[in-house]
Amino acid sequence: MNVPVRSRAFPSFAFVAVLAAGVLCQPAAHAQSTDSAAVVAELKQAFADAYNLDYPEAMAHARRAIALGPDSSRAHRGLASILWLHMLFQRGAVSIDHYLGSISKSQANLPKPDPAAAEEFKRVVARAIDLANARLKTNPKDLQAKFDAGAAYGLQASYVASVEGSVMSAFGIAKHAFDAQEEVLDKDPSRIAAGLVVGTYRYLVSTFNLPTRMVAYIAGFGGGREKGIQLLEGAAKDPETRVDAAAALMLIYSREGRHNDVVRIARQLSTEFPKNRLLVLEEGAAAIRAGRAAEADAALTRGLDMFHRDTRPHVPGEEALWLYKRGLSRLNQNRLPAAAADLNAALAAQPTNWIRGRIHVELGKLADLAGKRADATLAYRTAKSICESNADTLCESEATRLLKKPFAFSGGEPLH
Repeated sequence: MNVPVRSRAFPSFAFVAVLAAGVLCQPAAHAQSTDSAAVVAELKQAFADAYNLDYPEAMAHARRAIALGPDSSRAHRGLASILWLHMLFQRGAVSIDHYLGSISKSQANLPKPDPAAAEEFKRVVARAIDLANARLKTNPKDLQAKFDAGAAYGLQASYVASVEGSVMSAFGIAKHAFDAQEEVLDKDPSRIAAGLVVGTYRYLVSTFNLPTRMVAYIAGFGGGREKGIQLLEGAAKDPETRVDAAAALMLIYSREGRHNDVVRIARQLSTEFPKNRLLVLEEGAAAIRAGRAAEADAALTRGLDMFHRDTRPHVPGEEALWLYKRGLSRLNQNRLPAAAADLNAALAAQPTNWIRGRIHVELGKLADLAGKRADATLAYRTAKSICESNADTLCESEATRLLKKPFAFSGGEPLH
């Protein structure tokens, strides 16, 4: 869709749902931890598996970490993180598209999480918070315990916003996370892992409208777009935080229009986690936004092959999303028959509603390019109805605009 990224409304605390929360469970570079080497090893393997989309194996390692360290806040947080990431995967809320624009407003339309997994998450993250706070009660100057508490609160806030869809409930929890991690940074600036949470929230607050931003300031949140990005870029240079900070930066760079940087990060992460086909999807999507349609086509074709060969579970509507994105890349190359084939195949591949609405927008463009205005108008009306019912205001706006004026290549910004 041809929508300027900078103009998009940023979706409240659901933003943090794209962060890979694993770093908040791994030992920071300056950690003074009593966790055994065995616990740390199990957690590292757990997150290597999670980043490769091997969730059953990841949960098994995280549970072994808890068995080896029953009083470890980090171990409990590790299992909670992986349970949460798996829930996002099962619900289909794993792409940058979900957190750019208004799609996140329709969280209620996503499948409900598995009740057993949700209950386990709540129990384990609460245990992580209790263990960290118990250490703080014994020694209020324990910065590692402060970090652990802030990390656990941040994870809890992410879950409440992204899975339960309750921004108001997440707000108070996120404040606990922000305060704890900012205190860690203030007392020891070398602990740049804390910048992951602080940087995320600072950037987030900077995107609010003025009245909401003032409420956040009154509540005690700091703002600052550049400061937030700087903190996240610092965290991305630390061996213990680089993956998670990179995940956050991919979203932020997308919003900032820095699509070439997103392509670079996605490729780097794909090399490290070769089984994660969704990183290839993000590479292709970012290449489309960057105007690199041929590169996007190649990446998405490679990723589609990975998708078809991968016998593990798929994200709901995943095949349709792959085909929709490749159809866009081919439309941008003026490969109209190939684009039509992909978009029609996407429509037949059981897309989720937000994808289905956007597919109809692109089919309308193809009809306009073929001189079939009546067919184009029908496609745009269909898209508008679907997008409106799914609170996808960007798609609705695009369909409305195209109903007034037929689509034509302008030689300007690529289709997104």
